This record gives sequence, structure tokens and C-alpha cells, in this order.
Amino acid sequence: MKNYLLVACLLLTACSNLPPAIEDPPAFDLSYQQALANSAHYKNALVRWGGTIVEVENEPTFSAIQVLLYPLGNYGRPDLDEPNQGRFVIKSAEFLDPAVYTKNTSITVAGTLEGATERTIGKKTLRLPLVAAKQIHLWEELNYAPYYGGYGGFGYGSGFYPYGGFYGYSPYYWGGSYYQPRNFHHHHR
Repeated sequence: MKNYLLVACLLLTACSNLPPAIEDPPAFDLSYQQALANSAHYKNALVRWGGTIVEVENEPTFSAIQVLLYPLGNYGRPDLDEPNQGRFVIKSAEFLDPAVYTKNTSITVAGTLEGATERTIGKKTLRLPLVAAKQIHLWEELNYAPYYGGYGGFGYGSGFYPYGGFYGYSPYYWGGSYYQPRNFHHHHR
């Protein structure tokens, strides 16, 4: 039985296809609150943050994405069931197409804290942490389609099944014999 679990774990890991920087937190996992309080002190610290895209700004030499920050759940995916914690800005040397990086898409970034940047939101100017991106991951929509096994397995977009139902476990397997629903009607004919 233990081997099954081991294989399931290996398969789950293999199936997530995520860069380690996105899947695993840095050794010192700098929180948003720490960075907000003292961005100069934590300059160049590794961060792994995520949330939902507010907007993309393309400048001549870089792109910036403003993100509404949510705590990260499994595999570094933003947990949108939690309250959001504020905003931050991702800076990337690459052109980020607003048609791909669309508003409200979930995003996780791994990079370094560059300091703070100012953004005017309505009539208020906010100082937001600025993260220089090393790795950006966009998440597909959570998908409740029945082909993910139909027992609450959300499709996480990266092809792994969070409930292990596909690796040697079956919802119909009890105590050594397969339960076959069609036998139920046998006696009523």
C-alpha cells in the first residue's frame, strides 16, 4: 500500500509541470506585510507572490502588471477564497500582452523585491512593492467539469488530480471486491 502512495506522490509531482520557483516558497518567504513596511530593508529578497491581475502597463523598455495579492495555496496557486491583502506590481523585461495577461486572471510570480513604486488608484496614491520577475505563471480557470472524476476533483489546469482517485484507488472498491451497481436490479425481475 505504501508503494501506491509513493507512486501517487511521484505522479502528482510529475504531473504538476510547474517550475520549482512557482511551486515552492523561497527559504525566507518574505510576506507582503513585511515588504510593505520596509521595502528598502528587504531589497533583492526573493519573493513568491500571487493574486489576480488588475492591469498590464507596457512601457517602452519593460512591462508592469498590477496585481491584487491573495495568499498562495497548494502549488503556489493564489487562494481566492481568502481575503486579498493589497496590491503589488510585477516588473518584467519582456513584453506582456494584455490580451494574454487579462484582468482577473490568477497569476503567481517568483522574483526579487526591487523596492516600491507609486500608483494612483482613484484619487489616492499608494506605494506598492515592486517585484522584478524571474518566473511568471498564469493559472487556467478552475474547472468543475465532470471529466475530472466527478467527485469534487477540480481541474487545476495543469493536469493533476488532487484526490488521488486515478492511481490505484477507486471509489467503487470496498474490502477486496468490486461493487457492481448493475447487480442491484437482479432480484426485482
